[in-house]
Amino acid sequence: MRTLGSDVKNWCTGYVEAWDRFWFTPRLPHTLSVLRIITGVMLLYSHVVLATDLTSFLGETAWVNNETSRQLHDGAFGFSDFGRTYLWYISSPTLIWVHHIFTIGVTACFAMGFLTRITSPLAWFLQLMYLHRLTGVLFGFDQIVTYMTMYLMLAPSGSCYSVDSLIRDRFGSPSRGRFWKWLWPESTPTISSNIATRLLQLHLCVIYLFGGISKARGQTWWDGTAVWYSVSNYEYQSMNMTWLYRYPRFFSAMTHATLFWEVFYCALVWPRLTRPFVLVFAVMVHAGIALFLGMITFGTMMIAANMIFISPEWVQGSLGKMRAGSPESGNS
Repeated sequence: MRTLGSDVKNWCTGYVEAWDRFWFTPRLPHTLSVLRIITGVMLLYSHVVLATDLTSFLGETAWVNNETSRQLHDGAFGFSDFGRTYLWYISSPTLIWVHHIFTIGVTACFAMGFLTRITSPLAWFLQLMYLHRLTGVLFGFDQIVTYMTMYLMLAPSGSCYSVDSLIRDRFGSPSRGRFWKWLWPESTPTISSNIATRLLQLHLCVIYLFGGISKARGQTWWDGTAVWYSVSNYEYQSMNMTWLYRYPRFFSAMTHATLFWEVFYCALVWPRLTRPFVLVFAVMVHAGIALFLGMITFGTMMIAANMIFISPEWVQGSLGKMRAGSPESGNS
């Protein structure tokens, strides 16, 4: 006979089991591996751009010199934080260049998936040092590429679509030791892949929720003019979209739809029924930002980040079909 105590126990047990399934169900690494390539390439691009005028960003002659950068974090201009970096103490242009070339090399290895177990945390650490040094000259792209690298280093993101996978398949054998298997892991389901996926998914939900709440505090998001002000702002405009003034209902609808999507992203992205619509709208929003507002790197990385909600089985199957249909496979 059922009792209140047994009902409560079953309810609690169900939630504990659901929590365990959410975090600790092994997951394939294929989606993370694709994100590693995109994130690594974009991070490499960021460092190459810095290299075009490196001493303007780093060193004593930079726009924000070492002492000023340090004071932005040590409490001289306000609150002290944990944003520390050894780059505050490097003033030699030669040493700055050696460090930057090393960073570019590590990041390229991370993007290619070479020694990923080592190069992924190293790429994240080096990027973090640059972030703390370059306070005042950063924007959203820098934060996005950094936190994606952080989550990717938690999982075997180099176990497929990588140089590591080629080394493993060519030289691996069952007799190899534990270190070999750790350094060149199999592309099999792991708990670490699932944890990295869940953390990035939740991080995205938090970003959109607070971004939407912040927008909701502004009058233009309620009166429907926010999208118009964005596309008509000459500071960001990469395409002339001022012809939209003829269609006030269109940009008003887009304004309200964007606000709704951003606030409720964290709820609607989880159900399978609504997830495709949420992700398609995400692509539309961020592709619009990339094409019409000139923020190509930011828009690209946000579209890539939303890929974390794509099933690794679907990625594996889709890329497998592409390989099977390529001329090299003989099945074209």
